[in-house]
Amino acid sequence: MIRLSLLTAAIVLMGAWTAAAQSSSGIAVTDAWARATPPGAKTGAAYITITNKGAASDQVVAASTPVAGMAQVHTTIVDNGVDKMRPVKSLDVKPGATVMMKPGGYHIMLMELKKPLMEGESFPLTVRFAKAGEVETTVKVAKIGASSAGEMNMKDMPGMNMK
Repeated sequence: MIRLSLLTAAIVLMGAWTAAAQSSSGIAVTDAWARATPPGAKTGAAYITITNKGAASDQVVAASTPVAGMAQVHTTIVDNGVDKMRPVKSLDVKPGATVMMKPGGYHIMLMELKKPLMEGESFPLTVRFAKAGEVETTVKVAKIGASSAGEMNMKDMPGMNMK
């Protein structure tokens, strides 16, 4: 009986965590990650996947997190062979569409970092939509230079004794 109650409690808690990353309008924010930053860095970036399961378009209009003084939606453009980041006023998410923020594209620029982003840590991120309102998620911090959320250090892999 106790085991069943613990299992029920775990399922309820998992459901509550999942619901926190999806709005009632069908906007879901998943796969949130960031690269670790070196000591003294004042900027970083967070990457998320947004899925619109609703019937109407929506737009990302803002973001915020307690780990940075400012967070803005940015895009990366190439100007004369040089990558440049530029803020965008909004990012459209059409019904049934999925938008992946990733290195070299759209991302959430974290400015005025309060401390370095450390590999293995996590932090809250609130994404504000024009119609869906605020959707909160948890950002997991990957290693410095990671190109995806799941990228691990070789030294962390079984059988690898790299220093």
